[in-house]
Amino acid sequence: MPVIDDKTVVREYFNATGFDRWQRIYGDGEVNKVQLDIRKGHQKTVDTLMAWFTADGNLTGLTCCDAGCGVGSLSIPLALAGANVYASDISAKMVAEAERRAQMVLPADRLPTFEVKDLEELAGKYHTVICLDVLIHYPQDKVQAMIGHLSSLAESRLIMSFAPKTVFYSALKKVGDFFPGPSKATRAYLHREANIVQALESEGWQIERRAMTKTQFYFSRMVEAVRER
Repeated sequence: MPVIDDKTVVREYFNATGFDRWQRIYGDGEVNKVQLDIRKGHQKTVDTLMAWFTADGNLTGLTCCDAGCGVGSLSIPLALAGANVYASDISAKMVAEAERRAQMVLPADRLPTFEVKDLEELAGKYHTVICLDVLIHYPQDKVQAMIGHLSSLAESRLIMSFAPKTVFYSALKKVGDFFPGPSKATRAYLHREANIVQALESEGWQIERRAMTKTQFYFSRMVEAVRER
């Protein structure tokens, strides 16, 4: 039997049962307690990032790439705040849902540009590249190359979040609590923060801000890297 690579697993999952599950989690409809906990955790990560942008006061007209946009949880508030947003995701269903949600709240001239692409296919230049909660699908031996690729797209800033690898979270993952529920169908990779920082620094970045979001079932470390001054 042929071995299916992680990328194929992720694409197929988020175009099928994964889409059904996660578009509910990232929506506002009724969900179970675990899904609600994850929804709140992810929203807190988005809110923290938007607070960073607000504090900077320069989001209007800024070119932003939302790499792995899902259903638009970040792309839409970025566009609402005045950024010029390019958004992509490996899942065609996710992109279609993101575009549908964007059209409900944004005027036509403020809509993000949505495309179906995986991270490796991304091209172009953007002031800021953002990759939230996507590295969980990448094993450690592929993260360095991915950070290098995203770095080549970012002119001034690269922001990413990941599930941190600690003794506690590794134990939690082993007992199946990391992504609970019968629809779990993708591998979940944790990453040591030191390794992520080292990879960023090797690409000429320096860490500007950090944040940690943790709820009962959601945990995400976010780092903002800027070009060395």
